[in-house]
Amino acid sequence: MARVVEFDPRLKGRAGKERPAEVASWHARARQLGLRESLQPDFSAVSRIELARLAEQNRTLYTHAVPVMETLHQQILNTHSMVILTDSAGMILHTLGDADFLERADRVALRPGVAWSELSKGTNAIGTALTEERPTLVHGSEHFLAVNRFLTCSCSPIRDPHGRVIGALDVSGAKESYHAHTMALVRMSTQLIENHLFVDRFSQAVRIHFHLRPEFLGTIAEGIAAFDAVGRFVAANDAGLMQLGVPVDALLAQTMPSLFGVSVDALVDRCQREGAGLVSLCLSNGVRVSARAELSRAALRMRTSPVTRGDRPGVSPPPRARSGYRLEELDLGEPAITRAIQQLRRAQHHEIPILICGETGTGKEVMARAIHNQSPRAAKPFVAVDCAAIPESLIEAELFGYEEGAFTGARRRGSIGKIAAASGGTLFLDEIGDMPAALQSRLLRALQERVVTPLGGSKALSVDIAVICATHRDLRAMLERGEFRADLYYRLNGLTVRLPPLRERCDLAVLAQRILADCGVTPVPTLCAQVRELFRQYRWPGNVRQLSNVLKTAAVMAEDGVIERAHLPEDFLEDVRAGQATHAGAAAVAPAAADAVVSADTDPQRPSLRHLQVAAIHAALEQQRGNVTAAARLLGISRNTIYRALRGTRR
Repeated sequence: MARVVEFDPRLKGRAGKERPAEVASWHARARQLGLRESLQPDFSAVSRIELARLAEQNRTLYTHAVPVMETLHQQILNTHSMVILTDSAGMILHTLGDADFLERADRVALRPGVAWSELSKGTNAIGTALTEERPTLVHGSEHFLAVNRFLTCSCSPIRDPHGRVIGALDVSGAKESYHAHTMALVRMSTQLIENHLFVDRFSQAVRIHFHLRPEFLGTIAEGIAAFDAVGRFVAANDAGLMQLGVPVDALLAQTMPSLFGVSVDALVDRCQREGAGLVSLCLSNGVRVSARAELSRAALRMRTSPVTRGDRPGVSPPPRARSGYRLEELDLGEPAITRAIQQLRRAQHHEIPILICGETGTGKEVMARAIHNQSPRAAKPFVAVDCAAIPESLIEAELFGYEEGAFTGARRRGSIGKIAAASGGTLFLDEIGDMPAALQSRLLRALQERVVTPLGGSKALSVDIAVICATHRDLRAMLERGEFRADLYYRLNGLTVRLPPLRERCDLAVLAQRILADCGVTPVPTLCAQVRELFRQYRWPGNVRQLSNVLKTAAVMAEDGVIERAHLPEDFLEDVRAGQATHAGAAAVAPAAADAVVSADTDPQRPSLRHLQVAAIHAALEQQRGNVTAAARLLGISRNTIYRALRGTRR
């Protein structure tokens, strides 16, 4: 007969009726593992050598967590308690605590080198928090093992910048010393560790620390967003995601200008001009925030680099990133790309304007660089301009340059402009469909007359350029709607080549191996059969760019040279599970939606999968009366996936 778990009214984290039921479910899980409440403490611990190895294996976590643990310990001093750090499996790596309580804790093997997973200890804050992947309080009689019921424990998982659980932070004490604020302290300390991990992981990135109120900068409430050297979004911490107000799955397509209204160059200029103080930036939702930019030496040095997107000093690109591929190296067996390369070879000595079409992330800039490398201009500059990433107010100055004093904040001695910088070589206008209408006529005139006049200047500069454009938009449709100038369209559209989305390519496995070879990891990793099949079935909304990011992370994780499912980034696996769960979950809670999901998966012309996933989530939540954990279990997805989906629909 199951023991009745009594509710302690001091535990105000959950409603009085809900918590006993939840604890009972935890205890049921322990019984399913074959545990008995009468089990005595297991004192078996790993050797000191093994513990040292585990600490070394978790060195980054250990390094950033221990100082926070010391501060937390000072806050709970003389409360008959201790602070505990574990790895992702619940192995205790380090403890700090009051001497009297450490002695009591030692009697139940609550010490370094002992694992406190649910597998061996049943319900306990460490093991249960890691199993549930959320902050967890286990008090007194809520512990499964009777010997542990003198404890009150508050634990929170620690996540790396990619959202993977890598450890846990716990405060354990005598149950008589329970205090409601302990969990809040643990969660705040965990958030501080995670912010430190984020900054460490993206130490070479361009980082913006921001908040609505300047006094919150430098605290756990500050948002942090990281960008690469050319301003493409890389990652953000939890506080940053909340403040940015952009759905998580859309952020990877964002840039610093689209999120903060400022380019990397402009931000560097402002920081050099205004010093290390705060700057005011405007988010895409119109909210103005106080911000502090963190610029590595690499970011500061890029101001003296050529104006290409990929060739900036101080950045460590893959082996081929500086020069790029030649056309024949891009022919990996996909018929559509083979046909495009054949057309380009026939046109390469005639300087016909080239328009590359394809979804975001299909490799349009890689193709453009290959065209340049195969042309008679290969030894001259390749200058890329991302028309979607530069604010409308700045793009004219970026393209045509400006004289000193042309406008407030203009750089001393002016700027040559990117069209003039490309003279002799190739100008690549990426996302030409996003160029402001007012600027299209001036660009057309510059391309026809081959001269540019900087802003604030009177002297025209002659330029000699080959032009390659790219877009993910339907320019013909824009033409019909009057959103794109017809004369500019026909000036740019000499030869159109289309790059297929990754989900339609037949050379995915070969392409993946090419990317792995360029990662700089030796020996070059390979994909196991399970991962190859997973990649084949996945729809790759981010195309080649997404594949590249997934593989670069996995290559570092795969120490034995074979990439397995466990080495793939957790956010990618969440997307995979979400796609798979939509079928099963919709079948369980909305049969009609399930049929539509199958149809959407097999019909690439029906982009309704996301909507059906959200519908299935809402149906599951309704069936489970709003219980997110229960809905996640029903659908077979994580609670984070549900929260992300709901945030996306609200926006």
